[in-house]
Amino acid sequence: MRSWNGWGEEGDATALGGGGRRMLESRLGPGTPPREATLEEVVASVPAPRLDPLADLHLTTDAETRVRRARGQSLPDLAALRYGRLEAVPDAVARPAEASEVRSLIDHAATVGARLIPYGGGTSVVGGVTARPNKDPLITVDLGALVGVREVDERSGLVSVLAGTTGPALATLLAGHGLTVAHEPQSWELATVGGWVAARGSGLKSLGAGRIEQLFAGGTLEAPAGTLVMPPHPASAAGPDLRQLVLGSEGRLGILTEAVLRASPHPEVEGIAAWALPAWPEAVDAVRQLVQARPGLSLLRLSTPAETRTLLAFADKPAQTRVLGAYVRARRLPSDWVLVLTGVAGRRRTAKAASGEAKAILSGHGGVRLPALAGAWSRTRFRSPYLRNALWSAGYASDTLETATDWAHVPGLLASLEAAIGSALAPWGERIHVFTHLSHLYPSGSSLYVTCIFRLAPDPDETRARWRTLKTAASQTIRAGGGTISHHHGVGVDHAPYLADEKGPLGMDALRAVVRTFDPDGMMNPGVLLTDDAT
Repeated sequence: MRSWNGWGEEGDATALGGGGRRMLESRLGPGTPPREATLEEVVASVPAPRLDPLADLHLTTDAETRVRRARGQSLPDLAALRYGRLEAVPDAVARPAEASEVRSLIDHAATVGARLIPYGGGTSVVGGVTARPNKDPLITVDLGALVGVREVDERSGLVSVLAGTTGPALATLLAGHGLTVAHEPQSWELATVGGWVAARGSGLKSLGAGRIEQLFAGGTLEAPAGTLVMPPHPASAAGPDLRQLVLGSEGRLGILTEAVLRASPHPEVEGIAAWALPAWPEAVDAVRQLVQARPGLSLLRLSTPAETRTLLAFADKPAQTRVLGAYVRARRLPSDWVLVLTGVAGRRRTAKAASGEAKAILSGHGGVRLPALAGAWSRTRFRSPYLRNALWSAGYASDTLETATDWAHVPGLLASLEAAIGSALAPWGERIHVFTHLSHLYPSGSSLYVTCIFRLAPDPDETRARWRTLKTAASQTIRAGGGTISHHHGVGVDHAPYLADEKGPLGMDALRAVVRTFDPDGMMNPGVLLTDDAT
C-alpha cells in the first residue's frame, strides 16, 4: 500500500547515510526530528463528508481513503500530512475503472454541485492534486484502476494506454512487443501516463526520446462540456493542434482517460557514462557544444560543484566514493571538478557514434571518464524522492524547483537564483544548502534544476513560513531573470500567481476562454493553473 504521508510504499525505508548527515550538520547545524502525526490521529480529525457514497460510481466517503488522496508530494503537502494539519480533504474519492464511468462521474458531480480533482499517481510537487477549502463538495478522482494497454500498433509504433497506467506497468506491457516509450521522469515509479500529459512533463531521457509533447500522439479527454477525441495523425495542418491545449492543462479542462503514445523499438544497447570536468564555466561550454552538435544522445546532465560534492556525500557506497576521490586526485583534477552524465540508447552503430562524439568534445575540455560513478547513478537514479522522507525524519526539509532559459542567460540566472535561495532564510538566522544541475539541455538553452535543504523549525507554522519565503524568493528571481516559471513540474497552485507574467494579459484571457469552453461551470480542479476560482 502507498505511504499516506510520503513517497513510495508503506515500509519503504531509505536511510540518511553518515556522509550526508555530516555534510548537512556542518553546513546547516543539527536537525531536530519533528513530532509527526499518526494516520489514526489525522483520520480522527476528518470532518463529515458533504456527499453520499455511491457504489455504481465507485464513490467512497471513507475517512482514511479521503486522507490518502488529499495531497500530492509538494513540500506543503508533506508538511500538512506529517504535522497532521490538513486544511481540507475531499468529501469523497471515486475510483473509476472504465472511461464510461468517468463520463458518468462528471455528470453526477454536475448534478450534486461537486468539483472534481483528477488524481493519477499523486506525484505533483506544485499542489496540482491538493484538496483545498471550497464552498462546494470535492471529489478526488483516483485513476489508479483505469490501467492497461488497449491497443499496440507495432507497425506504426502507436500504443493506446489507459491514463492510470504507471511507467513500470507500461514498460512491462510493452516489453513483449519489443517497444518502449522511454519517458522516465524522476517520479516514474509512481506517476501515471495521464499525469505525464496533464503536467507536460520531461523524462530523464528526454534528449533522445523527447518530452511528452513529442510522445503524445492523441487520446480522449472527458470534459464537462463533452468528449474530445484527438486522432493520432503523424502530422496535420488542420488548424491549431488541440492536443497542445490538453498538454499542460493539469486537469482544468477535464479528465484524460486514454492516451495514444509514440513508442520506439527497444534499444539494442543502452548505457550511461560519467565524466569529471575540471571547472564549471568550461563544463557549461562543453555541454552546450555537445547538445548543439546533436550527436543523438539520450541523456545529458551537468552538476554544479556543490551538487557534485553533495552526490558524493550522499552516495550509498562510501568505499567507492573514497576510491573515486583517490582516482580524480591522481588524474590531477581540481577539488571543485564537476560531474557530467551522458547517455546513449538505440542501435549499436548509432549509439557508438554518439558516444564517440561525446568523448571527443568532453575530452577536448579536459574531461576524464568515471566508470564506477556511472553505475552508481544508474542504480540510484530514482532514489531522491525516498531520501526526502529520511531527511524529514532527521529534521531537514528538502524541496526542488526548476526553470529554463537560453544559453546567454544560464550563468546569470543560475547565480542569482542560488544567491536568492541561499539567503532567503537569513531573517530566521538559518542557512540553506543549495545545489543545481542542468537536467534537460537543448540547442538554444537549458533547464536549471535546483535542490534546497533547510532545517525544520520547532513550530510547524514557522516551517511552512520558511518554505513560502524561499519559494517566493526563487519565483521572483526566475521572473526577473526571464526564465520560465516551470520547465517540467507544471503550474499547480504554487506557480499560478506567476503565470500571467509569462503568458501576458492576452494569453491569460485566451487560457481562461479555453477553460470556460471545456468546463463552463468551473467544476474541474479549482485553483490549479488559474487563480480565479480557488474557493
